[in-house]
Amino acid sequence: MTNEILWFAALFINFAFILFFYRFLGKTGLFIWIPISVILANIEVLKTVEIFGFTNTLGNIIYATSFLVTDILSENHSKKEASKAVFAGFLSLAAMTILMNIAIRFTPAESDFASEHLSAIFSVMPRIALASLAAFLLSEYHDIWAYSFWKKKYSEKKYIWIRNNASTMVSQLIDSAVFTLIAFAGVFDTKTLVEIFLTTYIMKWIVAVFDTPCVYIAESWYRKGKILA
Repeated sequence: MTNEILWFAALFINFAFILFFYRFLGKTGLFIWIPISVILANIEVLKTVEIFGFTNTLGNIIYATSFLVTDILSENHSKKEASKAVFAGFLSLAAMTILMNIAIRFTPAESDFASEHLSAIFSVMPRIALASLAAFLLSEYHDIWAYSFWKKKYSEKKYIWIRNNASTMVSQLIDSAVFTLIAFAGVFDTKTLVEIFLTTYIMKWIVAVFDTPCVYIAESWYRKGKILA
């Protein structure tokens, strides 16, 4: 199976999980998804792949879904609830980084087979986590503010696509720029750095376009009382 097919499969599987979490767990499900997306994205981002002929980092899809989650919370609940979800993601990533960096410092037993692999992943996590935390906070809080701004200007339900995309696409530009500079400056040459930034943003932009129907679906379920929690 090619990387491109896997990418689109992962895209729709992520959307399905978010809608499933929301339908059966309500806003609590969305609060759960934010830490999942942030933690897994920071592990996946360590792997670079070729997609559509460009070098790209994994983790873009699942990380970008955090913007979908805050948009659903902003649309159906409140700006305050969306902000709480972002703070939960921030605390989760910080806790994971600290706890795993303590874990890899334990001396492994002779029978251990995982320590070397865990160290390879989590020993570089502090820099990745710092980049992610900075990018996450700046971009997500901008996204919440921007969604509220556009919702006031285009309050009708038919304009969900405007507030969803107008807020997310600028926020993801902020996120991609901050994360790429902090995480990879000095690690890759300038050409690769620019390529990672551009492809990362383009991939997140594609996710933003495809996730718009999910906001409409979530809004419809909430308005019709179909959210089970």
